[in-house]
Amino acid sequence: MRWVVLSMVVTLAIARGVSADEPALQALAVENVGVGQGVFVEADDGTVLASVVADRAVHPASVTKVATTLALLERLGPDHRFETRVGATGPLRDGRLAGDLVVHGGNDPFFVYESAFLLLRRLHVLGVRRIQGHTRIDGTFLLNWEPDPTGSRLARVLAGRDGAPAWPAVAQGDALGATAIVFEGPVPVRSQPERELVVYRSPPLLHVLKVCNGYSNNVLHFASDAIGGPHVVEAIARAAVPPALRAEITIDNGAGAGKTNRISPRAAVAILRALDRHVGSIGHDVTDLLPVSGVDPGTLEGRFLDHRRYVVGKTGTFGSEGASALVGLLRSPRYGRVAFAVLNHGVPVPAARARQDAFVRALIDAVGAEPWPYESPTRPTYTLAQVE
Repeated sequence: MRWVVLSMVVTLAIARGVSADEPALQALAVENVGVGQGVFVEADDGTVLASVVADRAVHPASVTKVATTLALLERLGPDHRFETRVGATGPLRDGRLAGDLVVHGGNDPFFVYESAFLLLRRLHVLGVRRIQGHTRIDGTFLLNWEPDPTGSRLARVLAGRDGAPAWPAVAQGDALGATAIVFEGPVPVRSQPERELVVYRSPPLLHVLKVCNGYSNNVLHFASDAIGGPHVVEAIARAAVPPALRAEITIDNGAGAGKTNRISPRAAVAILRALDRHVGSIGHDVTDLLPVSGVDPGTLEGRFLDHRRYVVGKTGTFGSEGASALVGLLRSPRYGRVAFAVLNHGVPVPAARARQDAFVRALIDAVGAEPWPYESPTRPTYTLAQVE
């Protein structure tokens, strides 16, 4: 039956005047996505199944995160943990820290309320009840997906004045009010050589990337600084694709924000293929990094509900730049892992998503796709962090 469907597609393409030597699913792409909108579909063996202005680089929005995921994974490895080190510049006597609390940020994109409360619990165990000095930040410190350059937001969390709904996840039966720190200052204190109090290590990178890609959080731009920034991401992405495609990749923001990122549909597929190969070479699967349709929480949770587990991929939306995108992989008994990219430009986001979904549903039928062997959704697990 699947081959009958594909045969009908090819017959329809010829009937509409599409050249017989064009890709088999070319008409399917044009009909569903539109003339002049970027589409590229490739079988596992490299056979091009559809190609519409596939060499035109447009704004990819959060599809950029596929390249950032590849770069972080290559440079840091799946078990890497981002470190946040916390020190003190004064003595601790009778529960009072007579000095500053110094936080050395490590570009951790996954440091959220729960992380701060894990840090609070450790400080409580060490006997810290009151702080006389300042809270100071050294390096890049992120809290709840945003930079906290002065540490003021962290201080509010440690004092129990922010993020209280997250406390039960790490409370272990303790009351937040009895654990929170009282900030007395800033009170001038004599600075002393800093001594380390706590080392907080994030969950493993593989888990961090999976969750950040699921929710498409732009904090991955800051995480890219851990390997040298977005231009390193760009260099790694270009090195991972055939030479002819390298000029079709421009990455100035590791999350896909900003105005200058550009990727072509065929380059997006090549980057996705490179990620798929790399994660396989280290004993994992692409479903360990990117969300699965209708299952994982986030941007793909509510899409393709009639095809749960058929699509593993990455969405992208940047309405002010006229960008909406979807890249992904399908499993086909005949074509292997079918990689596709739909990069809409200049189309209102709701209409672009409707076109993408219609095309991918038709593509699923045309290639006889099957669900991915993936069951349990990946949700944020803050207890995977290490605090000592």
